[in-house]
Parts: sequence; C-alpha cells; structure tokens
Amino acid sequence: MAIENANPTIINVDELPTRRGKPKSLTKDDHSILSLLAPTPNPALQIYLDGEEPLSDVEEELAEEPIDEQEIYDLISTISDPEHPLSLGSLAVVNLADVFITPSSPTPTELVTVTVLITPTITHCSLATVIGLGVRVRLEQALPPRYRVDVRIKPGTHSQDEQVNKQLADKERVAAALENATLLKVLMTMLETCA
Repeated sequence: MAIENANPTIINVDELPTRRGKPKSLTKDDHSILSLLAPTPNPALQIYLDGEEPLSDVEEELAEEPIDEQEIYDLISTISDPEHPLSLGSLAVVNLADVFITPSSPTPTELVTVTVLITPTITHCSLATVIGLGVRVRLEQALPPRYRVDVRIKPGTHSQDEQVNKQLADKERVAAALENATLLKVLMTMLETCA
C-alpha cells in the first residue's frame, strides 16, 4: 500500500518547527519592578565558578558548533516548491522527523552523513527529482565539507521512488544536471527564498 502525501492542508509558516527566533517587541509589562529586581544569570561568570579557563576570542571563533536536525530543517524548509508559490516546509514535502544525522554526536574531524527523506505532494510528482536536487544543492552549499548529503524519496510516497533515488544518488548525473542552464535557473529560483 503506497503512502500518499495527500496534502490538502497547507501548514502555516508560523506553525513550522524552527529554532530561528521571532522578534519580540517590548511591552509595558516587561519593565515591571519585579523584572528589574530579578537577578540575571551571567554565563561568563559560570566558567570561573566551574574552574575552567575561558576561551580566547580566536578559540571561540574556531570552535565549531554541532549541527543538528533542526538546523538542517531550517536550511531546507524555506526552499520554494517549483510548481507552487509555497515552501517545501509548508507543503510538508520536508519534515523535521525525516531529517537524520549520522553519527548523532560526531567529533570535529569525523565525516557526517545528513539524510533527508522528501515526501512528494502526489505519488506521480514529475518534479520529485528537481525538488531532491534543490535540497541537495542547498545543503551542499551551506554545510561544511566534512558533511555528506543523502537526499531520498520517502519509501512508498512516489510511484518511481527507486528510480528517483538512484538519480539523486548518482554523482555524475547530479553534476550533469547542474550544468544544464535551464535546470540551474529553476534551482536558483527555488533557492531564492532561503535565508
């Protein structure tokens, strides 16, 4: 039985999972006497309390923060769908639950594989390969070189998922597709909405 992303419901952008903060405006309640009297924790002092030496500015700049599934999702959820004026996140083509990082706690020198399963809106979507290619290009542009990107169609969500997955995994086909001016223009239009 094939799973179909029927998608009659479009997810509101404000309801998508994200780590990106929404701007908060100050209200009169924020300036109450209690908020002024409450102690504010200072993370810089905690280092000295723990007995550790603080990092120098250069060390802090060079320290690599780990990339997690939420950050990957934030990178790809804003990609525009090639057929609709909506994002892949809004159409539920990409979902946070379908983003995987292996190994989950990598060392700074270890190779990391990012796997993204995409769910086409219909089982016979003719642009599933283009969408997968757009996700792949976005991640390869944004992630450090030690990250390997694996984009696949979620099993059972497309009538030709094995063929599409084979195309997305073939490095030579991907490279040839990126040399096609027409396809490259479509991909650049899809990625224009990425922050």
